[in-house]
Amino acid sequence: MKRSIVTSLTTAMLIGAASTTFAAANPFSDVPSDHWAYDAVTTLAKDGVIEGYGDATFKGSQKITRYEMAQMVAKAMAKKDVSASDKALIEKLSAEFSDELNNLGVRVAKLEKNADNVQWHGMLRYDYGSVRYDKAPVDIYINGKKTSNKGDVKTRDNSNGYTFRLEPKAEVNDHWKVRARLDAYGDLTKDTAGSLSLKRLWAEGKYGNATYRFGRMPVGIDMDIMFDTQFSGVQAEFGKKAFTTTLNAGRFNLNSGNQYYLYGLDKNGKADSAANYQAIGFKGWAGKLNYGTAYHHLDSSVFTKMLGYGAGNDDMDTWTAKGTYHFSKNIALQGNYGHNFSADDYNTSWSAVIGYKEFENFNATNAGQWGASIAYRNIGQNVGPTPTYTSDAGTKGIALSFLMNIMPHTYTWLQYAQGKTLIGNENYKELFGRVEWQF
Repeated sequence: MKRSIVTSLTTAMLIGAASTTFAAANPFSDVPSDHWAYDAVTTLAKDGVIEGYGDATFKGSQKITRYEMAQMVAKAMAKKDVSASDKALIEKLSAEFSDELNNLGVRVAKLEKNADNVQWHGMLRYDYGSVRYDKAPVDIYINGKKTSNKGDVKTRDNSNGYTFRLEPKAEVNDHWKVRARLDAYGDLTKDTAGSLSLKRLWAEGKYGNATYRFGRMPVGIDMDIMFDTQFSGVQAEFGKKAFTTTLNAGRFNLNSGNQYYLYGLDKNGKADSAANYQAIGFKGWAGKLNYGTAYHHLDSSVFTKMLGYGAGNDDMDTWTAKGTYHFSKNIALQGNYGHNFSADDYNTSWSAVIGYKEFENFNATNAGQWGASIAYRNIGQNVGPTPTYTSDAGTKGIALSFLMNIMPHTYTWLQYAQGKTLIGNENYKELFGRVEWQF
């Protein structure tokens, strides 16, 4: 009877084919065929404490490993309603295979930790925009295609689309993590949907007050007036909140620039759209003042074809300065300034903003939060390829903005801008609206 129970039970206790394969490669030795543990397991099987290990049979001469025995014991230890005698057998088995059980516990703990190490965040965003020029200052290109001719009357560009974004973050060890961003875009007017594509991917290591990044990552310096986008290369940050230094070096794709950069690019695709890029920036706090200054250098043959550049000038050398002074918890004054020393014209960009409540670094966590601002902006198109402003490059005028959380993790943003073009001093208007759901 004993032999039949062991015969029908023991291999059945191997947890499927995958577990059998792993067990064959594990470092634990076999349990001898005359070991008392077999009798103990047989007794527990009779009492229904150990069950459900599949329908394989165990040949009489075949042994199982200590690791496999530990798996059985672990299952038995999880049982609650057992007799006193069975409990004593389980305790005796757990003492015998304590090392293997500890090892099994470490393996499980590590698997659970690694599962928690990968975090996913993201958002779904709906944007509507309407830009209107009395006369187009230059040929306007959208996605590399000419949409208007210089001098067209009442040039209008309406957009009605969405962005879906996933942002995974994986912990590698105590110092390093890997981060990424995947975006998909769609046009609701044309009922089109884009596929999810990798936008950013970088490794990030932190040692004390220093952070190092490698890959394709956010520019991180002057996103408001210069770059609301990414570059490929390396980045190093040093310091704390009171004062931080950031260094960037790599390549920046000018295809992500404003329409004037598209105007300068070779439409036949012969020009190299990736510019060499280096930057250094400083930011910090001094009392109620949040300040920053930076220097950016790019070089590309594309600059030689842009309006306001000399034919032989292939550099961009831009210095920026900014500051936000918080008069109180709810009221702040912000100023930004940028100048490109390598361009002859349209080489200065500046803005002055009065903000109320959550107008800067808006947090969408809680329902009911809101903020508003009024700004005057002069956006020289040869200063920043992709500033955060929704207002078009190459314009100047007033912009009114309102943000509000309509429910937790969901906000709306409305903006109206009106002014003139820097080229030709023609009328310009823009209406922008956004709803964003974050998760």
